Amino acid sequence: MNRQVLGIDIGGTNTALGIVNARGEILATGNISTRGHRDFETFSRALLAETRRICAEAGLDMPSAIGVGAPSGNIQNGMIERTANLEWPTPLPAAKILSEVFGLPVAVSNDANAAAIGEMTYGAARGLTDFIMITLGTGVGSGVVCDGRLITGREGLAGELGHIIIRRNGRPCGCGRRGCLETYTSATGVVTTIRQMLADNPDEPSSLRSIPDDQLTSLAAYEAAMAGDSLARRVFDFTGTVLGEALADFASFTSPKAFVLFGGLARSGELLLAPLRKAFEENALFFHTGGKVDILLSQLPSAHAALLGASAIAWQA
Repeated sequence: MNRQVLGIDIGGTNTALGIVNARGEILATGNISTRGHRDFETFSRALLAETRRICAEAGLDMPSAIGVGAPSGNIQNGMIERTANLEWPTPLPAAKILSEVFGLPVAVSNDANAAAIGEMTYGAARGLTDFIMITLGTGVGSGVVCDGRLITGREGLAGELGHIIIRRNGRPCGCGRRGCLETYTSATGVVTTIRQMLADNPDEPSSLRSIPDDQLTSLAAYEAAMAGDSLARRVFDFTGTVLGEALADFASFTSPKAFVLFGGLARSGELLLAPLRKAFEENALFFHTGGKVDILLSQLPSAHAALLGASAIAWQA
């Protein structure tokens, strides 16, 4: 029996694909441009051609199922819902079209839900039936697993914890509301915090002042903090505190065993985790404190996390 699946990560510019076995080993990879295809069926045929190519080069059989991570992918109905990052009109029946082109079962999800299933299949959440995945990237995504099942809700859109309002009437968010978690704890939110702290403390020396405003990044703040810059360290104290407060509230939703953090910001380690844990303990209900909820870092390799997450969806197709 063929125990290989195809993981596809559809990005706004490029699409990566990989053949993955049941142990989470990536056996072959490829990529195509997301742009420049007349329609999604044409794009799907280009994916089929690339899949055949990488399988032939690696001496592999074709996969038995396909998992797709896509912007606004809906795991319930296989649709790519409203998104501004793709050229094709949406909602788009992505799973249906890909299944017709490949002749294989296909499952489609958004990146955060795919990451949650990937972590449960291959990573830090193996063996866990109750956990919440938090992805800290340009935005903040999440996947909520309860009793071993991904919570998707009535329309497949449940678990958007990045858009829980953590500061009422706070920072404006791209979703149209104000004070969403991602405006504070995403990489973009960290840059906003840097700018605010620099403006609020004009006499405090900081190496971040020498960086042009349009080149400020969360990585620059990390490097400055590690070099002993006190303002940069306060950026991470603030960010970790806000995230810890939010996780304390989220713990009351599903009583998870663990939170799993993924993304570039999570790789800042104790700079973020120390204030996060402190804020969590100070704000969680008493039966969630005292180490009863673990704060874990993703074990998915960053270079292939999206592919592994997508491939994990395929086992459910």
